[in-house]
Amino acid sequence: MASASENQWLKGRVKAVTSGDCLVITALTHNRPGAPPEKTITLSSLMAPKMARRGGKDEAFAWESKEFLRKLCIGKEVAFKVDYKVEAIAGREFGSVFLGNQNLAKLVVQNGWAKVREPGQQNQGKVSPYITELLQLQELAKQEGFGCFSKVPGAAEASIRDLPPSAIGDAGGFDAMGLLAANKGKPMEGIVEQVRDGSTIRVYLLPEYQFVQVFVAGIQSPSMGRRNTNGNVVETVPDESNGDASGESKGPLTSAQRLAVSAAASGEVTPDPFAAEAKYFTEHRVLSRDVRIVLEGVDKFNNLIGSVHYSDGEAVKDLGLELVENGLAKYVEWSANMMEEEAKRKLKTAELQCKKDRVKMWASYVPPATNSKALRDQNFTGKVVEVVSGDCVVVADDAVPYGNPAAERRVNLSSIRCPKMGNPRREEKPAPYAREAREFLRQRLIGKQVIVQMEYSRKVTPAEGATTTGAADRVMDFGSVFIPSPAKGDTEEVAASAISGSQPVGVNIAELLLSRGFGNVVRHRDFEERSNHYDALLAAESRAMSGKKGIHSAKESPAMHITDLTVAAAKKAKDFLPSLQRIRRIPAVVEYVLSGHRCKLYIPKLTCSIAFAFSGVRCPGRGEPFSDEAISVMRRRIMQRDVEIEVETVDRTGTFLGSMWESRTNVATVLLEAGLAKMQTSFGADRIVEAHILEQAERSAKNQKLKIWESYVEGEEVSNGSTTVETRQKETLKVAVTEVLGGGRFYVQSVGDQRIASIQNQLASLSVKDAPIIGSFNPKRGDIVLAQFSLDNSWNRAMIVSAPREAVQSPDEKLEVFYIDYGNQEFVPYSAIRPVDPSVSSAPGLAQLCRLAYIKVPSLEEDFGPEAGEYLHSVTLGSGKEFKAVIEERDTSGGKVKGQGTGTELAVTLIAVDEEISVNAAMLQVGIARMEKRRRFEHKDKQAALDALEKFQEEARKARTGMWQYGDVESDDEDTAPARKPAGGRR
Repeated sequence: MASASENQWLKGRVKAVTSGDCLVITALTHNRPGAPPEKTITLSSLMAPKMARRGGKDEAFAWESKEFLRKLCIGKEVAFKVDYKVEAIAGREFGSVFLGNQNLAKLVVQNGWAKVREPGQQNQGKVSPYITELLQLQELAKQEGFGCFSKVPGAAEASIRDLPPSAIGDAGGFDAMGLLAANKGKPMEGIVEQVRDGSTIRVYLLPEYQFVQVFVAGIQSPSMGRRNTNGNVVETVPDESNGDASGESKGPLTSAQRLAVSAAASGEVTPDPFAAEAKYFTEHRVLSRDVRIVLEGVDKFNNLIGSVHYSDGEAVKDLGLELVENGLAKYVEWSANMMEEEAKRKLKTAELQCKKDRVKMWASYVPPATNSKALRDQNFTGKVVEVVSGDCVVVADDAVPYGNPAAERRVNLSSIRCPKMGNPRREEKPAPYAREAREFLRQRLIGKQVIVQMEYSRKVTPAEGATTTGAADRVMDFGSVFIPSPAKGDTEEVAASAISGSQPVGVNIAELLLSRGFGNVVRHRDFEERSNHYDALLAAESRAMSGKKGIHSAKESPAMHITDLTVAAAKKAKDFLPSLQRIRRIPAVVEYVLSGHRCKLYIPKLTCSIAFAFSGVRCPGRGEPFSDEAISVMRRRIMQRDVEIEVETVDRTGTFLGSMWESRTNVATVLLEAGLAKMQTSFGADRIVEAHILEQAERSAKNQKLKIWESYVEGEEVSNGSTTVETRQKETLKVAVTEVLGGGRFYVQSVGDQRIASIQNQLASLSVKDAPIIGSFNPKRGDIVLAQFSLDNSWNRAMIVSAPREAVQSPDEKLEVFYIDYGNQEFVPYSAIRPVDPSVSSAPGLAQLCRLAYIKVPSLEEDFGPEAGEYLHSVTLGSGKEFKAVIEERDTSGGKVKGQGTGTELAVTLIAVDEEISVNAAMLQVGIARMEKRRRFEHKDKQAALDALEKFQEEARKARTGMWQYGDVESDDEDTAPARKPAGGRR
C-alpha cells in the first residue's frame, strides 16, 4: 500500500482524522504479521482551518472542521488514490477519497469546512482532478454562509476554543489529583487523539478540552521501544498541518517520559514482540473516536490511570479487558488495585485463560511448577457423614455399597480457607469462628444428600517442625459441594453471585460459608487449579466483607469453655455421673464414632464431652471381622447427629454406659438387627432401657444368620449369662485358598471381604509408569512395593524379602518378594518393581496364614511331604472353590514361614462347601498326615475334636495307607522329648 503509484485506486479503512482535510487510512487486508500498512492522505487542493499547536490558538472553525470529517468517515471503508506529492513537505501525499460514491472533498467544501486552494503557477499540475467542481461548491457555500463562511456576527470568534494549558503543550501545571478528585468514578467523555502504545492513549477530555495522557488501568501492553536522537526522545505523531513545512519543536517531556528515557539515552530500544499489534488493536478501536473514561487513580508521576470504554455497535466494551483477552496486554497488580473487585477479577481471569491457551504474547509461556492437579470425571452424589472443619467434609459415595468403609470420601472445599479447629491433644485451641463455621456446616449438611464436583488435588508436604518423623507427602482432594434442596433463604443469599449454567441445581455450600463470613477465598497463583465457581466465591466474600460479618467483623467470637472428660481422669467422669443421671433424656451431639458401640458425645447443656457406650451391647473389636462395617454403619447413622441419651452408670475407664436414641430410634437396635453386635447382659438385662426391643433385634439377626451369626446354629452357643463361663461359639470364616506352602500351611482370603474389591479397584486405577532409573529407587527389606507377578503379568502389592546389600546395578537384578494379598513368593527382576503410593500400601495385607488344626503334616523335605503338599494343592486351589474355616486356635508368635513375619497364624478346621468331612480328616484318612500328640488336660471341645479325627487316622493305620504302609510311625523327638527351657532373655 505504501508503494502504490499515483492515480491507482486503492481501498482502505479510515483509522484517524488529524484535521479537517487529513486522514490516516489503513489497508483492509495484509499478508505480513503485525499491524497493516497505512497512508496519510491530505485531500487535494483543500485547506482546512489549522488546530492549535503548542503555545498557540485554533484558527476559526478548526475544531468544527475536524469534527465534521471525523464523524463522517472514521472507521469506514473508503476508496482513494494519490493525485500528487509535495516533496518539500516531507513527501506528503495528496489525494481524492470517496466514501461510497461520495467525494469527501466535495462534502467538506459544500458544507463550508475547508477552502479550496486555487491553481497557480507555484502548484501547477498539483491540483485536484475535481478542482472545477470544488471551486463551484465553495462559491455556493460562501453564498449560503455555511461553515467557515458563516455570516452570523461573532461566530468565528466563538468557534475558537479557550484551551487549557495541557492542550497546547504546557503540562507543567496540570493538576491530575484535582481532576481525579472531581471526577472519581464518573464516566468522562473524550476523544482519543493519539495512541502511544496498546495501553497508553492521549485524549481530549470534553468539554474543557483538557489534553491528557491516560494509562489503561490494570494492564500493560508490550513497549513500543524508544529511539535516541541526541539524548531527546522524538515520538511520531500525525502532522496536523496542511502544506505547512515548518518544523517547530514538540512540547517539553513529562517527568514520567524523562524517567523512561534516562535508561535508554545511550541507544535505541526496539519494540517488544506484539507491541505494534497491540498498538494497532487499540488504534483500530478508539483512535479518533468517542470514548468514556472512568478515572481510577494517579501514579507518583502525575499520570492518570483509568478504564477506557468504547462503543462497538450497540455494545459497550472495556478496552483493557479486550487487550488482555486477545493476549496483547498483561495484568498489572499495582494499577489493578485501584479498580473495583469485579473489574479486577475479570482482568485476572482473562489473563489466566490466555496463558493456558498460549495466546499471542503468551505463546511461549511456561507455567510455573505447581503441586495441584485437575480432577475430572469424578463427580458423585452421596450423604455427608462427617464435618471435619469449616472447609472439609466426609461424604459417603452412593455408588459404593452401604457399610463399606471405602465409600467415605474426604472432600476439602475448593478455593476457600476457614479458621482452623486446632488440636486438643497438642493444646491447640480453635481459631476464632472455627467452631461456628463447623457448626454451620453440620446443621446444613450432616446426613443430607449432596452433589459433589471434584475439581483438583494438591500434594501437601508435612509442615516444618512437625512431630511426626518420616512423614510422607499426602494428597488432598478438593471439590465443590452443592445442596440440591436448599433451606429457605439460602438461594437468595447466593443469588447475586450465581452464574447461569455454571453450576448444577442447588446451592454451593462454600458460597454460603463465605457469605456468612466464616472463611476467606484462597488467592491462587496464576496456574494453580481452582474452583470452577471462583468468581462466585469472590463475590460472596466481598458481600461478607461489606457487611462486616464473621471473621470480617470487629467482634470477637464468643469464647467456649468445654470440659473434655475423655482425656480427664476416670474419677472426674464419676463426679459428673450424678449430674447426668438427674436429667432423664439428655440432648447431645455425636462428635466421633470410636467403635461400633462406643462414641464421643458433646452435651451442650453441661458444656462437656464424654465417652459413651451402649449398655449390654458389644460389637467386634478392632481387627476382627465386621468391626469396620459396624463403625461405618454407625458413622452414617449417628456421626455428628443430634441424639438423646440416658446414662445408667460409668465404668472404671471413665466411659458412661446407657441408651441412645436418634430420631426416636434406639441406636443399639440398628447394630443388633444388622448382625453387627451381640448382647452381653452379665449384670442383668433389667437395668437396660428397652432391653426387650434389643433382644428382639438380636433374635431377628440370628434367625436370618446375618454377619456375625452367619454360622450360628440354634442351641450350640453356651449362654453368656454367667461371667465365669466363657462363650464357646467358634468364629467361622468363608475363605478361598490362595497359596499352599506345604507342611499343612496355606494362605487364604476371606470371601466377600470388601477390602479385596477396594484394593483391587485401587490397583486397577493406578497408572504403572516406566521402569525406574537405576539408582533412583532402591527398595530395602520390608518395604512395600508394586511387583509384576510372573504367571499373569499382573501388578500386585508385595513386600521385599531380600534385596542386594549394595545399590541395584542392573534392571535384571533379582529381588525376592512376598505378595501380601495372596501369600505367594518369588524372585522378580528390578525392572518389574515399582514404588507404590502410601494410600495403597498402608492397608494391611489380605492374605491370612493358616494351618490345619490338630494334625501334623510332613514338610516338603520329609517322607510323604511332597504327596501331602500335592494333595492339599489339588483339593484347595482352583477357581470358585470356597471353604468354611472354623478357627480352633490363634498362634500370635508370628508363624515364621520362609523368613516371613505374617502376624497371627490361625489353626483351622477346613471344610469344603460341598464335602461332608473336613480337609483335616481327609488327609488323616489317606495317610499323609497324623494327629497331634494329646496332652493330659485339654478343653472338652478340643478333646471331642481329637476323638472325631482319631477315627480317620485309625482307618488309615488299619489299611496301612500312606505313611502307615510299614506299620506304626515312630514318634518325633518333639513329641517325646521334654521341652527345653530358655536360658534367659525374651523369646
